Amino acid sequence: SVLFETNRGCPFSCAFCAWGTNETKKIFSYNLHRIFEEIDWICKKKIKFVFCCDANFGILKRDMDIVARVAENKRIYGYPEAFSVQNTKNSTKRVYDLQKMLNDAKLQRGVNLALQSMNKKTLKSIKRSNITTETFQELQKMFLADSIPTFSDIILGLPDESYDSFTNGISNIIENGQHNNIQFISLTILENTAMSEPEYQRKHGLLIQDVKSIYRHGSLDDNEEVHEIQKIVVGSNTMPKEDWIRARVFCWLTTFLHFNKLLQIPIILLSKISLISYREIIEIFLNVNKGFPLISEIVEIFEIKAFEIQSGKPEYTSSKKWLNIWWPADEYIFIKLNMENKLPEFYSEVEILFTEYLEKNDIEFPGTLLHEAVYLNQALIKKPFVEDNLEIALSYNIPEFYQKVLLENKGSILEGKRNYVIQRRDQIWATWNEWLKEVVWYGSKKKAYLYPYTLAPCRQNRNNFAVKT
Repeated sequence: SVLFETNRGCPFSCAFCAWGTNETKKIFSYNLHRIFEEIDWICKKKIKFVFCCDANFGILKRDMDIVARVAENKRIYGYPEAFSVQNTKNSTKRVYDLQKMLNDAKLQRGVNLALQSMNKKTLKSIKRSNITTETFQELQKMFLADSIPTFSDIILGLPDESYDSFTNGISNIIENGQHNNIQFISLTILENTAMSEPEYQRKHGLLIQDVKSIYRHGSLDDNEEVHEIQKIVVGSNTMPKEDWIRARVFCWLTTFLHFNKLLQIPIILLSKISLISYREIIEIFLNVNKGFPLISEIVEIFEIKAFEIQSGKPEYTSSKKWLNIWWPADEYIFIKLNMENKLPEFYSEVEILFTEYLEKNDIEFPGTLLHEAVYLNQALIKKPFVEDNLEIALSYNIPEFYQKVLLENKGSILEGKRNYVIQRRDQIWATWNEWLKEVVWYGSKKKAYLYPYTLAPCRQNRNNFAVKT
């Protein structure tokens, strides 16, 4: 891999970032001839991954020419395999055009629609302005129409952020159509930023913990003599330490249940049909009682991990037996359920948990629809040692509804029998290590944990539908 820069400087002044500390707020551009020579050198040396360090790629018109050069070299030399950029916030059309060009050349694996926080008071405290909700939705719709995955960044622990504002913000992002991924980032104090000033930290009551810096999916055989230390914010005057732990667990549960897609299908159905907020759905698990032993165990593991981070232990979970690397907590639990063959027990508890919640709150929801949504989601999870396709019969158009929501954030559930074939023969993993590496690790950014499926060619699939809701 290589770190690559076409300009330096940033017109913005985010308090957590050192990019915009230059008082002139100017962007200093490198000579385009030099940039093209560097791109040619990178491609001829067959370097696979390029991380473009520009603070706001797409802010300059010439960035289109730079991407065009990279794409042309990819066609000629086959390299680089990926060209990662941080999009600017102030040019919707150019950001779309740039990312479309990168995607068409197979140079990017996801578009970052960064937000950091949805709380207006927090954004003011960190001197940041987000893209508008309308712009976010517009970009989301444009990228989804071209089958370009997006993801968003949210930072945990920012000033003036409470548990309520933080979790409501996450819920709103999902409700606005972000079903692919939210990257939850721990706020880290960087030197030479406004947030590193003692007065700023006192004003917001920032509680800071030194934590050994560990790479996500990094090897346990790290022989560095001197380790980098992160200064992680683990609480503030608006988010006490116990609320930080609850918020951190909420993040892991959201990723585990929704973005890792273990329950994305029934969660979307509950939200769209019964108008239950995504926050409310995640908190069903966060507030689970001991009558659900497996779900309770999962929540407890997340709580212990959050407390360990507050105490100075690494952000990730180590496993010598699982590829000898550091795993994010949500992926660790996903692996654990598969390794211990506890997915059937998990889905059984989930269906009962959802049913009890709906009954307790007098929310009407067809029991058959809930059962089939949970059953379908379980059947779609990618597993090792599976060689045959699976045909399933459903009483509702759940797969079509689900895909419609992913593409347009809306859909209609229709009643009528249909059969579907889950395509498993084309993706077979003969060992646990193959599955760990190719599905959980390599698929983590796109959250590619579900098999594809098709409508089965059978007579039950004829028009037999009536509008249900």
